[in-house]
Amino acid sequence: MTEQYSDSRLTNLIAQGTGEILKGIRGVGLLRGRELGEAGDELAQDWIARVLAQHRPDDGVLSEEAADDRARLDKDRVWVIDPLDGTKEFATGRQDWAVHVALVENGVPAHAAVGLPDLGVVFKSSDVRHVSGPLSRRIALSRNRPPEVAKFVADKLGFEAVGVGSAGAKAMHVLLGDYDAYVHAGGQYEWDQAAPVGVARAAGLHASRLDGSELRYNNADTYIPDIVICRPELADDILAACAEYAGK
Repeated sequence: MTEQYSDSRLTNLIAQGTGEILKGIRGVGLLRGRELGEAGDELAQDWIARVLAQHRPDDGVLSEEAADDRARLDKDRVWVIDPLDGTKEFATGRQDWAVHVALVENGVPAHAAVGLPDLGVVFKSSDVRHVSGPLSRRIALSRNRPPEVAKFVADKLGFEAVGVGSAGAKAMHVLLGDYDAYVHAGGQYEWDQAAPVGVARAAGLHASRLDGSELRYNNADTYIPDIVICRPELADDILAACAEYAGK
C-alpha cells in the first residue's frame, strides 16, 4: 500500500476523479448517445484500473467494465466498482447517474463512496448521515424497469412510487430525504449495490435483501436479485409488505 493515501481517502478520491473525467468527456460535446456512453465507461474504467494497480496492487478488483479476475475470490480485500452507473442517463444528458467505489473486506463494504457528479457531490461512508424529520412519503424505483413489488409496497404504505435513474442516485436521494426508500427487484449485480449500501449503512439507513437477509459481496456469482434501502423506522413495514407480495 502507498503510505500517502488511507483506504478511506483513496476511495473518496477515486470517486471524485472518475466524476471529473466523465463530466469532462460529456462537457465538450464532441460525442453523443451510445458513443458517449461507451467512451465514458471505457475511459473511467481505464483510469480507475491504473490508480488501483499503482496504489493497491495486491487487492482484488470486481468492476462492471472489466473482465472478472476470479483471483479476487481468494482475497479478503476487493474493490467493487461501477465507473459509470446509469450509462443511459449519462449519455442522454440527465443528472441521475453515479460513480460507485467500494472497498469490500470479507464480504462487507468497509469504505464506500458514491459520486453524483452533476450535483457536484461525493457521498462518503467516512463522513455521512441521513436526513431525518418528516417523511417524504415517496419510494424510489427503477425508471427503466419498475418492479411490481415496489409499486405494491408503495400502495401498501400509501406512498407515491417515483422512477429515478441509476441505483446510486436512488440510494443517495433516500439519504437526502427526497425519498423514504428505494425498492428494487428483477436483478442487479454487486457493482450496482456495494458502494450505495456501504454509504447508506454508514449514514444509518437500513439495507438488505427484500426478505431481510444480509447483503454480502465478492461472491462467485455476482448477480443479486433485489435490494431495499430505507429509513430505519420504515424497515419492518417495508419488509412485511415485501413478504406479503412474495406470498401472493
